[in-house]
Amino acid sequence: MQSAWDGLDPAKVWDSHAHLVGTGDSGSNIEINPRMNSLLNPGEYARRLFFLNAGCAHEAEGSVDLAYVERMHNLVDGLRPGVKLLLFAFERAYGEDGRPDAARTGFHVPDAYARDTARRHAEYFEWAASIHPYRADCVEALERAKRDGARAVKWLPAAMGMDPASPRCDRFYAALARLEIPLITHAGLERAVTGADVQEYGNPLRLRRALDAGVRVVVAHCASMGQDRDTDAGGVKGNGGPLVDSFALFERLMEDRRHEKTLFGDLSAMTQVNRAGPALAKTIEREHWHPRLLNGSDYPLPGVMPIFSVDYLVSLGLVQPAAAGILKQVRSHNPILFDFVLKRHLRSGGKALHRSVFETRSFFQPPERGLTHGTHR
Repeated sequence: MQSAWDGLDPAKVWDSHAHLVGTGDSGSNIEINPRMNSLLNPGEYARRLFFLNAGCAHEAEGSVDLAYVERMHNLVDGLRPGVKLLLFAFERAYGEDGRPDAARTGFHVPDAYARDTARRHAEYFEWAASIHPYRADCVEALERAKRDGARAVKWLPAAMGMDPASPRCDRFYAALARLEIPLITHAGLERAVTGADVQEYGNPLRLRRALDAGVRVVVAHCASMGQDRDTDAGGVKGNGGPLVDSFALFERLMEDRRHEKTLFGDLSAMTQVNRAGPALAKTIEREHWHPRLLNGSDYPLPGVMPIFSVDYLVSLGLVQPAAAGILKQVRSHNPILFDFVLKRHLRSGGKALHRSVFETRSFFQPPERGLTHGTHR
C-alpha cells in the first residue's frame, strides 16, 4: 500500500475517468430513461441498480444524487491529499437532424451539474463537459464549458449517436483544437451504457478525422474490448474489411508517428475480467506508450463486484500472488484506491507502468500552467 505512492506527487494524480451518476432528485436535472426504472426491462433496470449500488447510493431514497457525491468524497479522503477525480457529464443522444433523441438516450448528466459539483468541492473534483457535435450550438457550448473550467470533453459515440468520422464533426473538432481541449472518447465494444447503440461508431479508425484536425484524442479503455471493421483493408471506399480486435486498430494508430502528439489512451476498465489479457499486457510492456497513457478508474465500475477478479489477474501473471489478499481487502472498502494500487503493482514482461501514467494533472492543465504530460522527471 505504501509502495504504491513511491515516487508520485499526489497533487499531480488526477483520476481521469470518473462518472457522475444519480437520479435527478437533488435538482441536478439528471435524466434517466424510463426503461431503467421499469422491471419490464430487466437488463436496463439491473444496470441502473449496478451503478447506484457500486456508488453506495441505491438505498438513499430522495437523496441519491447527494449520497453518490458524498461517497466519492469518502473515497478520495482514503487517498493522499491532493488527488482529484475528473467527473464526467454525459450528453443526450442526438439524431441526424441535430435534435435530442429522448427515445435513444439512456441517461443524461448535464454539464452544469458536473461543473457545479466540481466547483462546490474543488479540493476533490475537476470536470469534463459532454457536448454532441451535431448540436447547432455545439461550438458555443464548448466555448462556455471552457470558460467554466471544463478540462476535457467526454463522448460515448455508440450510445450518443455521433459518428466521429462524419464531416458534421469538423466545426467541433476545429473548436476543440483552437481551445486546446482534449476529447476523451470511448472506442471498441460498449456494454455499460445503452442508447443509440450504433456500435460501429466506436471503431478507433474513425478517430482519424479528429486527429487530422489537431485534436488531442484520448481513447478510453485503449479500445480493449470487441471487434471492428478494418476499413483500411476495405477496398477503395473503405466500407468493408475484416473484423479484427478493436485494440489492434488502436495499436495501429498508436504506432503511427503522425499521431505521436495527439493520440493518447486511458487505462480505465482495462483490469476488468472481460478486458484483461493480451491488450493489458501489451500496454504495460510497451514503455514507449507510457508518456501517452492516462490512468482512470471508470468509477463506479470498480465497485461492481462481478466484473473484477484479482485471482484472474494473478493467473495471467499480471499480479503477484502475495499482493492478492490485500488488494481484495482494499476493494471491499475503497474501489478507487483498489484500482490505483492494483495498477501500480501490475507487471508484464518485467515492466511496470511509469509514474507519468498516474500523474495526469499536467495533461489537463492549461499550457501556461501545466507541464507537458509524460515528461519523466
